[in-house]
Amino acid sequence: MATMSNAAGYNNLPSGNWVPAVYSQKVQKFFRRASVVEDITNTDYAGEIENFGDTVNIVKEPSITVSDYARGQTVNTQTLADDKLQLTVDQGSYFAFKVDDIEERQSHVNWEALATSSGAYSLKKNYDYNVLKNIYDNAATSAANTGTDGSPIDGDAADDTLAGIISAAKTVLDGNDVPEENRWLVAPPAFFQQLRRAGAKLMDQSVMGESGSSGIRNGKVTDKPLYGFNMYSTNAIAVSSGAAASKTFGSAGSNEYAFLYGHRGAVATANHIAKTELIRDPDSFSDIVRGLHVFGRKILRSDAVYSGVITIG
Repeated sequence: MATMSNAAGYNNLPSGNWVPAVYSQKVQKFFRRASVVEDITNTDYAGEIENFGDTVNIVKEPSITVSDYARGQTVNTQTLADDKLQLTVDQGSYFAFKVDDIEERQSHVNWEALATSSGAYSLKKNYDYNVLKNIYDNAATSAANTGTDGSPIDGDAADDTLAGIISAAKTVLDGNDVPEENRWLVAPPAFFQQLRRAGAKLMDQSVMGESGSSGIRNGKVTDKPLYGFNMYSTNAIAVSSGAAASKTFGSAGSNEYAFLYGHRGAVATANHIAKTELIRDPDSFSDIVRGLHVFGRKILRSDAVYSGVITIG
């Protein structure tokens, strides 16, 4: 009687050995490493959610009154307000794919590794777009010279235009007593391409804050601050040309771009892969892997997050 052996690579993804919980953890790990939003928002509440519809009550930081004191006077005691904000997990996305039994047996490809990487990237792309759009839709446009939807700043006007915009953004946050640590600015790649054209001005040590290598100088966006901002690049933040009513956040090929800036504590986010499961496809000889990603987002401090709009090209 002839015996059958498995093709090399069969054990990469055999039925029953792909544990959904393990896969879910791997996707979440890859996702958090890739997501811009995970770096620029307060994620302290992520561990408090599990399912769609969950809510987290966030107690607002109280405003403490400081009064002058003279010897012998009566001290007035302030009663702190316990104002709360509610972060609701009201957003969701899912993935669902199947792997054919024959393909998994004959393939030398590590399907689990490929699916983990691809799944995490797709979740990250959708999540970043959703949260950044929510910030853009709800954040204030500053009075500084940073551009608005109806009156964008021409980023091509001069080499130092964008550097001036970043400086103006710093002034806005400084005026609102926003802490200097953990400030961020998120913009599309075209924004940083234009910044690199002004390389001579950005080489100034007073701009970069300290000596040493810089992401702007070597063409990469790094944690090295520029005007006090950690700089992040993403394709999920373009605004298309046209009337304001027809603008779509995140469209490619436009010469009009949004950018956001603020402080990490200004926006709270929580996300969780609530369910990952492996089931047999009743209509084919395949395994179906599907998962549900749930999340919520909330602006906590409106005076610490803003949007701007520029044109480039």
